[in-house]
Amino acid sequence: MQRRTSLAAALTGLAGLSLAPFSLALAAPMLQSLKPSTRMPVLFVGHGSPMNAIEDNHWRRSWQSLGVELLKRSERPQMILCISAHWLTRGSWQLTGMAQPRTIHDFGGFPQALFDQQYPAPGAPEVAKALSKELRSPANGGALGIDEREWGLDHGTWSALKPMFPLADIPVVQLSMDYDRAPQDHYLLGQQLQKLRERGVLIVGSGNIVHNLRVTRRGAGQNETYDWAAEFDTVVQDQIKKGQLDALANFQKLGQVARMSHPTHEHYLPLLYAAGAALASEMPRFFNTGFQSASISMRSVVWG
Repeated sequence: MQRRTSLAAALTGLAGLSLAPFSLALAAPMLQSLKPSTRMPVLFVGHGSPMNAIEDNHWRRSWQSLGVELLKRSERPQMILCISAHWLTRGSWQLTGMAQPRTIHDFGGFPQALFDQQYPAPGAPEVAKALSKELRSPANGGALGIDEREWGLDHGTWSALKPMFPLADIPVVQLSMDYDRAPQDHYLLGQQLQKLRERGVLIVGSGNIVHNLRVTRRGAGQNETYDWAAEFDTVVQDQIKKGQLDALANFQKLGQVARMSHPTHEHYLPLLYAAGAALASEMPRFFNTGFQSASISMRSVVWG
């Protein structure tokens, strides 16, 4: 049986962070080791090929510029909570609960230089354990699980975070996606993350708005894509622009266009978490608005 995290342990989750007075409504255990902050942004990052982590290309340079921008804010993130397309669980949601999450090279057929990459960002185990009890599964209202040994930081997380925050000095926790659940449930869990933004947590969803590896075309230009991919990407863009964030969970109603854009939809789901954590009133800002290999939309969004 998993040991319950005491309030005292939660208070010491991130060493060195002092506590400022805050309202009883904010006194949930998951928040006690994080200082009150101005509202942190929410990101959805189209991560595309793992090679983007090491190639000097447009996508990676945009991530580097965004990282510089985020660190120049009056308050830097105290923690990053990342939802990656590459951590799927069945029947429950999980949070990484290790102090030093390993760098996972969950791919094959790439140069050794990519496998040599490490991202030694610390975890936040006590915060993660407390957070697992505060968030509730939209499926059954139960607590989320904690993974203390199996996972780590997969390439959906580190390939984008390493260019943004190369010092790897901001604690990172990953949240898995229960692939048995309907898209709406992923959006609802994302809405529960909103309150973390005012405790210094940067929410990052990492996937792709269009992701079909079956029809990739190597060497295709940034603006070359299929009609169905362009249509799906445009519909999603319009919904985000109009603040119709809850409508994003209904993507399967687009029929064949959605099926072609996502033969499997794990790369779309991280967008629902980011959209759930955003406010409909927040003006979105798009970047990396192009395609990689014709069938991977790199469109990315910042809210806040």
